[in-house]
Amino acid sequence: MSLDIAPRVAVIGAGITGITTAYDLVKRGAQVTIFDRQPYAAMETSFANGGQLSVSNAEAWNSWTTVWKGIKWMTQPGAPLLVNPTPTWHKISWMASFIGNIPRYEDNTITTVRLALEALDRLTEIAKAENIDFDRESRGILHFYATKEEFDKAGKLSKLYAKGGLERRAVTPDEMRKIEPALKGAYYGGYFTPTDFTGDIHKFTIGLAKACERLGVEMRLSDEVLSVAASDKGVTVIAQSTEPNLEKAAPPTEVYLFDRIVVCGGVMSRSLARQLGDRVNIYPVKGYSITVNLPEDNESAAPYVSLLDDASKIVSSRLGRSRLRVAGTAEFNGYNRDIRAERIDPLINWCRSHFPGLNTRHSVPWTGLRPMMPGMLPKVGRGRNPRVFYNTGHGHLGWTLAAATSDHVAALVMAKPNVP
Repeated sequence: MSLDIAPRVAVIGAGITGITTAYDLVKRGAQVTIFDRQPYAAMETSFANGGQLSVSNAEAWNSWTTVWKGIKWMTQPGAPLLVNPTPTWHKISWMASFIGNIPRYEDNTITTVRLALEALDRLTEIAKAENIDFDRESRGILHFYATKEEFDKAGKLSKLYAKGGLERRAVTPDEMRKIEPALKGAYYGGYFTPTDFTGDIHKFTIGLAKACERLGVEMRLSDEVLSVAASDKGVTVIAQSTEPNLEKAAPPTEVYLFDRIVVCGGVMSRSLARQLGDRVNIYPVKGYSITVNLPEDNESAAPYVSLLDDASKIVSSRLGRSRLRVAGTAEFNGYNRDIRAERIDPLINWCRSHFPGLNTRHSVPWTGLRPMMPGMLPKVGRGRNPRVFYNTGHGHLGWTLAAATSDHVAALVMAKPNVP
């Protein structure tokens, strides 16, 4: 293939990683087609996450402490980390690899911090360039701790973060109250990261998807990818419409040919990678959120500064004047997407405990499956076939990291020389 011809690139997935990847590719001159089974962009894991763009939450989970907590919490339905004890080969292999990555905890955390710092700068540039309003709040993120033991542990983590280039400062309870007056309760102390910020992932992704369309990206939404294949001659994508059919006839399959493919398929990336000859050991880690719609007379009861309660692993983000997003928990339960009351209740109770005057009557629950790699670093780069690339497996940090990893993978896809 002549290097003067713009490559035809398929991007699988229209979440935050897929849309940012498509944007970076089309800006570099590629002919891009996005596939997603949903009728709109950002309808699955990129719909209602915690909202934080948080370098200060870049710590890798790989530690024996996490393992022991997971075992202890198995019988507690409302625990921050919940593991379904029913064994599957996928779960066992993932957890074995998770344990195998414990010695890389420090290196992986530092790498994530550096990547996140790059990503936040780049996302800011994209939003400005494309005039995307996503309810950004640039007020920093406050981590808070009830005990000296928790606070001291956070201090050690801050030293590790500093190696990656992130500076955050310890704050006293009095300083915490000045940073966020709405937060109630007794605390030993906290850590504040003024450079972190928050925003609505769904609004950003939708806004960037519109920019992609203006730039010429073909949006094959409501098209589910049934199979993918790559050879030395090209890439084949077979897709089928998911649009409702009143005649109840099976919609026809369509065959598409491309020069290259980038898999950004979230939790479905594992099966797509298998078809392409690669092993991408992503496990779906379920997270929950509630969006609290605030009446006008109750807006002041909700925090504007983003918060992270490290003990309960719950975060909050203000999304504009009238919404508060509260999210947390990690659940290892396969591809189950059920919204369970015992997992939502801790989020409601957390609001009522820390913000006693907050009206949570109008709360909308949601759940999504985070695509998580066992080493906590995303899969970004080439597959075995030189026409195949991956930008997936970001776990709980997809919103934080996507703007950097998309830039990296787009550069690889468009590198010269690349493929025959």
